[in-house]
Amino acid sequence: MAHRWQRWVVFTILGTMILGVPASASAQAGKDRLEESVERGLAFLALMQEKDGSWHGNNLQRPAVTALAVMAFLSVGHVPGEGPYRANVEKGIRWVLTQEQPSGLFCASGSWEELYQHGICTLMLAEVVGMTDAKLAGEIRPKLAKAVKLLLQGQRTEDNLHKGGWRYRLDSTDADISVSGWQILALRSARNLGCDVPAERMDLAMEFILRCRDPQAGGFCYTPGAPPSSACTGTSILALELCGKERHHSRETLHGGSYLIKTPLHYEDKYFFYTAYYAAQAMFQLGNNYWNIYRPRLHRELLDHQERNGGWVNKDPTGTSYNTAMAILALTVEYRYLPIYQRDESA
Repeated sequence: MAHRWQRWVVFTILGTMILGVPASASAQAGKDRLEESVERGLAFLALMQEKDGSWHGNNLQRPAVTALAVMAFLSVGHVPGEGPYRANVEKGIRWVLTQEQPSGLFCASGSWEELYQHGICTLMLAEVVGMTDAKLAGEIRPKLAKAVKLLLQGQRTEDNLHKGGWRYRLDSTDADISVSGWQILALRSARNLGCDVPAERMDLAMEFILRCRDPQAGGFCYTPGAPPSSACTGTSILALELCGKERHHSRETLHGGSYLIKTPLHYEDKYFFYTAYYAAQAMFQLGNNYWNIYRPRLHRELLDHQERNGGWVNKDPTGTSYNTAMAILALTVEYRYLPIYQRDESA
């Protein structure tokens, strides 16, 4: 991919010359550090987009990476038909739509990670329908309905520890928090639009989430009985907070929030960007001192490690476009443009 490397080099030089502005100069221009960082990240993502509208991850065209990049733009209010990135956003959406298989799956059938790809794409399209004009939303809705139906088919319904969850593939027999989290967000977003998502299926998913809780530590685990982690805890808090008022600020989610505060993020952590994405949303949903305590450390880790060209690079193998999209999504929860970022202020 020589052309992508050339673009990286060019943008690095440009970033050094143009975007690497001292924080004081930025403040004088009326922009705080967060806003400047997000704008630089979006400029980087726009440059990394392929001509066909996709973004790459691991040197492959990946529907999930493209969907996350689109969501990064949406999270700042850039939608098709509006703003400087309107063409980037629409091209990305339309590329993802072309990836839907006849079955409704947004991934080449048989891929080991088909439900990762599918859940993220379904979530993005549901968010787009909630933010865009009637014409594009009308094009997306039938594809979204098919995607939701397939997603429900992939939920484990066997009577065992994995009941209610999802795994990498539709034909898997077990489940994990990581894959399940994306499916739950997709279903929650689609349900907000009136898609057919039975309440009992959401209840089953929440039961699986709770089976993955470590009652001693307060954190949540990848699978029932495994050690807790920050990534799985953020995912689980968010799922519980978004899927029913009876779980809003429950003992389990507040205990999980305490676990995240006691387990701060470090940039070199494994799955740093995944954890930042989910923990930011989880702690924002909990609000009050949970978010007030967690926010400064999260922002410091992200802002201090942004490259001069606007992107984020660390040892995560998924790639720089993925890292950058997830970083922007973690930084923009307070913007509340994405429907899934809305917060219940009643508590």
